[in-house]
Amino acid sequence: MTEGASIQRRAARPGGELSDHEVRTALLRLLAEEGTVTATGAAGRLGYSSGLCSFHLRQLARYGRIEEVPQTGGRARPWRLRQAGGGATEETGRDGEFGEPARDLEAESDRQWLARRGRAPEGWRHDEAFSAVVHLTPEEMSRLAEEVRQLLARYGDRDDRPAGRPAAARPVAVVARLFPLLGG
Repeated sequence: MTEGASIQRRAARPGGELSDHEVRTALLRLLAEEGTVTATGAAGRLGYSSGLCSFHLRQLARYGRIEEVPQTGGRARPWRLRQAGGGATEETGRDGEFGEPARDLEAESDRQWLARRGRAPEGWRHDEAFSAVVHLTPEEMSRLAEEVRQLLARYGDRDDRPAGRPAAARPVAVVARLFPLLGG
C-alpha cells in the first residue's frame, strides 16, 4: 500500500469530508516521492478526484509551496515542489518531513479546528495542548523525539486495520516540535 493511500484512508471523515490539510499533505508527500505530478496522476495515486487534486495543487502554488513545471505544449499541467535558490527543492526536515510547508499546513489545520470546534460532536469539542521548556543536550533532544515517535507508533496499526479501531476513534492531529531556544 502506498503512503498516499494510507493518507487518503486517514483523511476520510464521517460524511465523507476531507480536511484541506490532509489533502495538501498527501499531495506534498506525493510530489516529494515522484518529483512531478499532474492533478490526474495525483488523483489516481491518492484516490481523490482530479478536481480536488487540481484545486489543492493550485492552492499550494498560491502559497508558494509548489510550482508548475515549464511546459512546451500539451494540456497536462505537471507540478513540482518549489525550487529554491540553486535548484534544490525546498528544505525538508528529518525523516522526510516537509519543514516550513508542514508547519504552514499544521497551522492551517489548527485555525480550521478552532473555527469549527463548536460544531464538533460533544465529546470532541476540546483539545489537549501543552508545552514545556526543558534543558537537554542534542543527544537527549533526539532521544526524546524518538520516544515520542515510539509512543505514537502504538496507534499506527489503526491506519492499516480500520476494523481494529475503537468505534469512537477519529483522526487526531498530533504535533510535537523540539527545537533549541537560542539566545539572541
